[in-house]
Amino acid sequence: MTTSNHAFVRHTIEEAKPAPSSAVGIGHWLRTKLFATPKDTILTVLAIAFLAYLLPPIFKWLFVDAAWTGTDRIACLTASQGGALPDGQSGACWAFVSAKFGQIMFGRYPIDERWRPILVMVMFAILLIPMLIPKAPFKRINTLALFIILPVIAFFLLIGGVFGLPVVETQLWGGLMVTLILSFFGIAVSLPFGILLALGRRSNLPVIKMLCVLFIEVIRGIPLITVLFFASIMLPLFLPDGWTFDKFLRALVGVSLFSSAYMAEVIRGGLQAIPKGQYEGADSLGLNYWQKTRLIVLPQALKLVIPGIVNTFIGLFKDTSLVSIIGMFDLLGIVTLNQSDANWATPVTAMTGYIFAGFIFWIFCFGMSRYSLFMERHLDTGHKR
Repeated sequence: MTTSNHAFVRHTIEEAKPAPSSAVGIGHWLRTKLFATPKDTILTVLAIAFLAYLLPPIFKWLFVDAAWTGTDRIACLTASQGGALPDGQSGACWAFVSAKFGQIMFGRYPIDERWRPILVMVMFAILLIPMLIPKAPFKRINTLALFIILPVIAFFLLIGGVFGLPVVETQLWGGLMVTLILSFFGIAVSLPFGILLALGRRSNLPVIKMLCVLFIEVIRGIPLITVLFFASIMLPLFLPDGWTFDKFLRALVGVSLFSSAYMAEVIRGGLQAIPKGQYEGADSLGLNYWQKTRLIVLPQALKLVIPGIVNTFIGLFKDTSLVSIIGMFDLLGIVTLNQSDANWATPVTAMTGYIFAGFIFWIFCFGMSRYSLFMERHLDTGHKR
């Protein structure tokens, strides 16, 4: 009797078959994201209709009917208003932004010396980019150069008075330069100071805990305008005769302290989210308080509150516009100041300037937001599925 063996063993893995055409591509995305249900279809149609109604006139005002070149207000006025544009073609006055671009960037910083803030910005970008790349080497050296060496070099470059550089008073600073300096200094100070405040608030030492709680609650209980007024006007009254601080330095200190109080509460939330077992595990390894905090607790806590930290940074970046109330002109303040120029007085000058300033603020805030999402995905190794 003969038997036949029909068994067959495959020696290679069969290649995966492509997904059905109905499950990939733009058609699948439209069906699942925009037209999955009747309600989704109605909302999608209404949204498209709203955008079709709203976007064309906005685009026409911003770009088609806009005045791009000109030396004064005539370029942005219609013929009936005594200008060069045809009647009915009244758009954005980008010629105003172009003419005032230097002041929007640097304020009243002397034109012949503007190479100094430009050089500082270039050095800042060169040091910041590798700092933001997780796998870039020499992180410690990069951190030292960005947060210690660069501020010292920038101070002497921007102020002058050394190596033959003429002195430029901070009263002449303005525009985006002031916004970036205030934001960078506030971020660089508020994060480590906020960590110390958060740790102090959770301390078992009554005096340290009371001082940290008092500082946090007092600062968080008053608006930033009050802090700036106190730093600019009230602080000199408490100093000995002959002592004074630069107004810009007072603004830096006020903004940094204000942001530190909010940062402390964000980080405290992360510290409270760490399970008790992490502390007990660190204690079982014989780690002291600072080793436990630096190696075990803080890395996990900071990872958990990345959205809150970046949200505080974004709020700080936008709050720098409040320094205009103490006589300093940041990006928004310098745009508002230039609108008082009679040579550019038109019905659309103010709106154009504010749109441009808002766009710059949006670029930086959106960049910080996207980077925070990138860092969340990069560090979320313990919860990936």
